[in-house]
Amino acid sequence: MTRDGGAAELFRAVGLRPDGPAILGRPFRASGGGVYVIELPAPLPAAPIEITRVGKWLERVPALTLDGVRPTSKQLATRLNAFWLPSRTVLYIGSTPNSIVGRVAGLERHVLGDRRPHSSSQWLKALSVSGLKVWWAETPAAEEYEDALLTAFAESAPPEEVARLHDPARILPFANLRTTAGEAKAHGIARSVLPEEPVAVMPPARRVDVAPGDADGARAETRGTGTLRRTGRPPATPRPAVRRPATTTVLRTTRPADQVLLSAEGLTRLRGEHEELVARRPGVVSRIRAAKELGDLKENSDYHAAREEQGFLEGRIQAVEAQLRAAVVVDAPSDSTRVSMGSHVTVEVDGEESRLTIVGTTESKPAAGRISQDSPVGRALVGKNAGDEAVVRTPGGEVRYRIVAID
Repeated sequence: MTRDGGAAELFRAVGLRPDGPAILGRPFRASGGGVYVIELPAPLPAAPIEITRVGKWLERVPALTLDGVRPTSKQLATRLNAFWLPSRTVLYIGSTPNSIVGRVAGLERHVLGDRRPHSSSQWLKALSVSGLKVWWAETPAAEEYEDALLTAFAESAPPEEVARLHDPARILPFANLRTTAGEAKAHGIARSVLPEEPVAVMPPARRVDVAPGDADGARAETRGTGTLRRTGRPPATPRPAVRRPATTTVLRTTRPADQVLLSAEGLTRLRGEHEELVARRPGVVSRIRAAKELGDLKENSDYHAAREEQGFLEGRIQAVEAQLRAAVVVDAPSDSTRVSMGSHVTVEVDGEESRLTIVGTTESKPAAGRISQDSPVGRALVGKNAGDEAVVRTPGGEVRYRIVAID
């Protein structure tokens, strides 16, 4: 156990030789990833919370609540102060596998209430204090040493100060909101950051009928019933005039690149997967906690396996949540005469019939008959009518799909 819980002693307690300190906001050198600590110049009896910053935080995030209700600036500041350990100087312990310099820079420029670049440490931005110090150590085992530093910090905290914390069950530096195992402080503050920017809901495609004459801003010369388009620069070699029908149909894709098109069934499946993944979190956290009790983290295979599982789990949860935020449900097509997304299509290939459903890329599963509209087969079928034939070119030759029925 360390004597004063200072950053330098915490590093020594876990067997790391730190670099620093540097003053937060000033340049420092670190070439890779590792662990870092933000520290006060000296202990303070109470959190130096700037009430105007807290007020701006509340203005910026109108959905923020404290214990389920909208707080005043004073109430929110009081709750933050309830996590202050007067004798400790360490305010935040973090890690990154990439760039310590970049991560600390993100922490320094973060704005209270923003989701990025460093909302996990945003309580620091509620403080009015100068001369904060940065200590760091480069290591490929960043997460393991972050966990070890947090454990050393908890062991150094005086019991009488811990007893006065709002949540004495989780002893963390002031600005650390979660343990490395994912356990959150019971601070009662919800929706403290702005939501992701909503994705504009637009139809996946727009059909535009272009009459003879100017089309898409190009200068046109009408000849007979067709339209000859010319660019501002004529081609080097004269070409014969191109005759077009009286009405030209142009399809323009207007779907944003990050929009996720889903059927109603696909949305239900995605929500179900999210619920299942979230339900697995407590079990993974328990395995990490049990593995930590076995001792040395460097040679602890149970710990590393549990952390690897947690990393996969959290990564998938984030991916599913991103898809749900960007999801646009495409209603079942009302026109059963033409293949479109959501259509159930019976096709015949080499005398054998099969039933396919045209779906978005996210819910594609060919083995289950769900074909992405962006796949070669999907692109060939979309827009076709019953009785039409779609040709798909494959490395083994052409495959012909005859559309038997659409529903």
